[in-house]
Amino acid sequence: MRWEDREESSNVEDRRGSSSGGGGGRGMPSMSTIMFLLPFIKTLLKTKFGWAIIGVGAVVYFSGFNPLSSVTGGGGANSSINEKADNQQARFISTVLRDTELVWSDIFKSHGATYRLPKMVLYRGATQSGCGHASSQMGPFYCPADEKVYLDLGFFYELAKKHGATGDFAQAYVLAHEIGHHIQNLEGTLSKVQKMKQQAMGQKDENQLQVRVELQADCYAGVWAHHAHKRFNILEQGDVEEALRAASAIGDDTLQKQAQGYVVPDSFTHGSSAQRIEWFRKGIKSGDIERCNIGI
Repeated sequence: MRWEDREESSNVEDRRGSSSGGGGGRGMPSMSTIMFLLPFIKTLLKTKFGWAIIGVGAVVYFSGFNPLSSVTGGGGANSSINEKADNQQARFISTVLRDTELVWSDIFKSHGATYRLPKMVLYRGATQSGCGHASSQMGPFYCPADEKVYLDLGFFYELAKKHGATGDFAQAYVLAHEIGHHIQNLEGTLSKVQKMKQQAMGQKDENQLQVRVELQADCYAGVWAHHAHKRFNILEQGDVEEALRAASAIGDDTLQKQAQGYVVPDSFTHGSSAQRIEWFRKGIKSGDIERCNIGI
């Protein structure tokens, strides 16, 4: 995907430097680090000056700087390489977010409406969202309560390693899908679905309704890709296939087969691999949001 040297979104809330609880600062040092430093700590505890050194070190550590890294090797070359790659990934996904802002603003304008820009929260491990606690195990998600997409960049590593969905456009598809839920929120679809679920709906029917929500978001992701390519010439050879592999990899049937060896269609909440591919293709081929009408 062509994305270098283009504008990044300013609607990014970067919490990657916060602790896993979302409250900022650093966690406790590891047990191996404590054992390594224990003889030095015992010596320092024998004098008032030593106590002062420990106090200053604790304040500095929990302010975000790790003074132990030079002793334990925590700030070595591998750490800086990972940070560089992580920041590159953040730049990429922020550029994709900007593409969605420009494309959907134009589409809404053509329909006589104004597109309200969502925010994207980048975090590591866990954080708090307007919809409650967020963790990396949940995967990327959109919260309609605060109109933010929550994303732990480590998800893309899992997508490639566990599901074989590699490539930058596979990652772009994931974000475009979550932005699709933002479109549904602006359209009133999500609130409509929530009301329908509250009307004594059985679990099977509720699941089928949620599948339609997810497939429409896939279609909206395709619509975005259609217009983004027309405007920015973003697609390179193999990009569409990357997105289709990602859509297939996170289909309910594929995930259930991997996890338990068999499929339970009535429990689907996102759609089968074939369905997800079908609706993404429908959007990217037509570029027409009307083609994404799935009867919600």
